[in-house]
Order: sequence, then structure tokens, then C-alpha cells
Amino acid sequence: MAQLKVTLVHSAAHRLPKQRKIVEALGLGRINSSVVLPDSAATRGALFKVAHLIKVEQVKD
Repeated sequence: MAQLKVTLVHSAAHRLPKQRKIVEALGLGRINSSVVLPDSAATRGALFKVAHLIKVEQVKD
């Protein structure tokens, strides 16, 4: 299964509460923090909601 590396590049402060919760649920805390997540429909949906705050890269297995 493919993996996605997600990096927070913009702060979630002063954003909608729902977007802040999504960033927290993804495991991102501070700017430039990264996390590797599985490439699934649920993950893609969450990433789509906060696409303006993050950078996504595909990780080679």
C-alpha cells in the first residue's frame, strides 16, 4: 500500500475549528512537522479539507 508524507507548512491558528481538529487528528502539531500516513480514501478526504495548509509527497516503499 502506498504511503503519503504530509508536512504542515502553514499554521492552523486562526482557522476554522473543524480545520484545526483535522490537522490535530492527522498528527501534525507545529509548522514543518511531518507524518507518514497510509494512502486511503479517508486520509485523502482529510487532506483535501486542509490542502491549503499542507504539503503532500508520495513515499516510495
